[in-house]
Amino acid sequence: MIKIFMGLKGTGKTKALIEQVNASVSEEHGSVICIEKGDKLRFHISPRARLISTDEFKINDYDSFYGFVSGLIAGNYDITALYIDSIMKICGTDDISELEKFIDKLQHIISNHDIKIFITVSCDVSLATENIKTYF
Repeated sequence: MIKIFMGLKGTGKTKALIEQVNASVSEEHGSVICIEKGDKLRFHISPRARLISTDEFKINDYDSFYGFVSGLIAGNYDITALYIDSIMKICGTDDISELEKFIDKLQHIISNHDIKIFITVSCDVSLATENIKTYF
């Protein structure tokens, strides 16, 4: 399952993501991972969730991020929830079509795994394609 939280800056996406992560660590039976650019969530995320900064891995586009997420899933079959904060900031572009391609590739990966993926997107909701809207 993929769920997208989309909205302009200041609409509460990251706050909702933090609440979801912290709830997941007590509800999920597997590993909970939160990926962000930088370390602004460090003091807000439960220490029982694994917090990963993409800055450490020099991720700056959707292809490298897809490889990173694929590697996480391949290396740990115990992941049950994956949270991605500010994907457009991580991947360095606000191109909705690139996000859509990335989501389609992610959907293919998780079709073979029982993983919930939650993604925040800082973008006007009116720019979302019909395909992306199915993940709201």
